[in-house]
Amino acid sequence: MAKIAVVALGGNAILKRGEEGDIHQQFAHTRESLASIVELIREGYRLAITHGNGPQAGHEVIRVELSKHVVPDLPLGVIDAATEGWMGYMIEQSLQNRLHLEGIERRVVTVPTQVIVDHRDPNLEKPSKPIGPFYTKEEARLLRDKGIPVKEDAGRGYRRVVPSPIPLEIVEKETIRELVAQGIVVIAAGGGGIPVRLEDDGTLEGVDAIIDKDRASAVLARDIGADLLLILTDVEKVALNYNTLFQKDLDLLTISQAKKYMEEGQFPAGSMGPKIEAAINFLEWGGDEVIIASLNRARDALEGRAGTKIVKDTWAWRELSS
Repeated sequence: MAKIAVVALGGNAILKRGEEGDIHQQFAHTRESLASIVELIREGYRLAITHGNGPQAGHEVIRVELSKHVVPDLPLGVIDAATEGWMGYMIEQSLQNRLHLEGIERRVVTVPTQVIVDHRDPNLEKPSKPIGPFYTKEEARLLRDKGIPVKEDAGRGYRRVVPSPIPLEIVEKETIRELVAQGIVVIAAGGGGIPVRLEDDGTLEGVDAIIDKDRASAVLARDIGADLLLILTDVEKVALNYNTLFQKDLDLLTISQAKKYMEEGQFPAGSMGPKIEAAINFLEWGGDEVIIASLNRARDALEGRAGTKIVKDTWAWRELSS
């Protein structure tokens, strides 16, 4: 039976820091990201692809603010839906073209995805999810003076932060599971999906927030029965003491080690923390393997030559004993 993988593309890997980030650059980076996806397709994997939208959603928020005197305002949930649509189109078309040129017959489709969250989630009252461009300390101060929440992002600068509730369940999971089972490559839960709450009468209502895409990717992977979760980002490996003289890159992490380092504060909430949480959750929910790697080393990571592999403790024990 064909294995199922969820590939999570980082928004920061598609819109790179220091670039203007126009749509042509984002299309170019998206095309660069496809090598690992094509490799997985060649190996027979059935795939779902997710993507981040932190930088892109931040830009959309700025556009809304600059134009609200001309056109009506948009809430974060609708901005989630908008980025899920146009980024899904960008990934879908780029992959369709690549598969066509390589003579691979696989259909690709984007599914705008709603994700259930708890309306009582305390994270809705504590903005923590970084979005948009990086700012200097002085620029951050000016934003705070305007009442805009800003936090330092893993020593890389300052960014806006927005509420980010914990994802609980994918609304369209049965449809996505059926499409993936048919061999269709599905782009879903883009930007963490569109956060919604479940009302007492069974209806859904949008929530003004942005879900972390790695947490949503783990939930999607669980809900469709994936074997592998591949998280592609803008760093080579998971590291201890990141961005210091004592940085130590990791090739392998077990669940126990990951939890220990999380408790020690090694993985910041705004960057690597959610990725590690997602990896732990996916493995504890029954997944086989998680790989975190840079976008341009994804193929090497699949072959064990790059990235960080995160596994269950029993897997590591078997490897050491063999």
